[in-house]
Amino acid sequence: MVANSFRALMLREEAGKVSSKIEEVSIDHLPPGDVLIDVRYSTLNYKDGMILTGLGRLVAKYPHIPGVDLAGIVANSQHPDFKVGDEVVVTGYRCGEIHWGGYAEMARVPANWVVPLPKGISLRDSMAIGTAGFTSMQAFMALEAHGLTPEKGEVLVTGAAGGLGSVAVAILGKLGYKVVASTGRPSEVSWLKSLGATDIVNRNEFATPSERPLEASRWAGVIDSVGGTTLGRVLAQMKPQSSIAACGLAGGQNFTATVLPFLLRGVNILGIDSVMVPQQQRREIWRRLARDLPFDKLKTTITEATLGDLPGLASAILKGQVKGRTVIDVRRN
Repeated sequence: MVANSFRALMLREEAGKVSSKIEEVSIDHLPPGDVLIDVRYSTLNYKDGMILTGLGRLVAKYPHIPGVDLAGIVANSQHPDFKVGDEVVVTGYRCGEIHWGGYAEMARVPANWVVPLPKGISLRDSMAIGTAGFTSMQAFMALEAHGLTPEKGEVLVTGAAGGLGSVAVAILGKLGYKVVASTGRPSEVSWLKSLGATDIVNRNEFATPSERPLEASRWAGVIDSVGGTTLGRVLAQMKPQSSIAACGLAGGQNFTATVLPFLLRGVNILGIDSVMVPQQQRREIWRRLARDLPFDKLKTTITEATLGDLPGLASAILKGQVKGRTVIDVRRN
C-alpha cells in the first residue's frame, strides 16, 4: 500500500535566493505521470549542483524537488509496459529540472521516461552510473560509430577525476584503449591508472588557447566534459579523421578555434545530449553499460550520502571537489 506522504528535499525561492529543506510532502502534490516510483537511490551530477544552488535558472517553478536521476521500484502503473514491483531507472527528460525529481522517497513520471533496470545492474549501481555514466557511454558509442577503434591510438578524457570522466576512463580501459586522463588533481593519478588510464596529463596543458590553428596530431578520440579553452586546444591536436565527443562545460561554454582542423584533418565534434535521448537508444546505452562497464573498478569511485548532505555536496561538485560518483540513499537519515 502506498503511503499518503513522503520525505523530500524541497527547494524554495525567496527574493531571488534558493534554499533547501527536507520536508514531508503529500503524495497528491506529485506531478502527473503514468508511473509512480518508490525511489530508493538518486545521485549527484554537475547539473544537480547548479539546480541546488540556483545557478543557471534551470528550475522554472518553485517549490521544487530536484534530482535529475532516480532508481526505484514501481509502486503503481497506468501503463502496460510496467507493473508493480518492477525495478526501473529514470535519467534525462529534464526530470529534476522542470519536473519534480529523485531527491525524494516517491516520484511520478511519464512512462516513456522509464527504463527497466538491465540485468546485472542493481538499483544502487544504476545510480553509481547515473546521468554522468550514461553520458560517458553515450559519448563512447558516438566515437565508436565514427570509426574509433583501439588500434587508432590514444584517447583523451578531460575532467577525468569527475563522475563522467572516471566512468569514461573505466569503459575505455576495459575495452582495450590507450587512455590518457587529463586532471588537475595530482592526488588522483594512482586512482585514475587503476581505472584504466595508461598516461596522465595535467589539465594546465590545455588551459591556454593554441597559438597555432593546428598542432602536432596526437588524439584518435576525445571525451571532453570540460569545454571552454580545453575543447579549443585539443581540437588543434586531433589526428586526421578523428572525433571529439563534447559532453560538458565545466570549463566554460565558449571556445576559440579555426575551421582548419575540420578542413585539413577531417575532425568531427560530436555533440552529446543525454537529456532527450530516444527510448530505444536509451535502452541500448544501458545494455552496453551492463556489458562493458567494469563494476569492480567503479566501486572504488563511489561514496554514499543522504538527502541532508546534498546542500554541501552541491557546492563541492561545482568547485571540482567531488571525486568519482556519489550515490544518494534517499531513505537513510
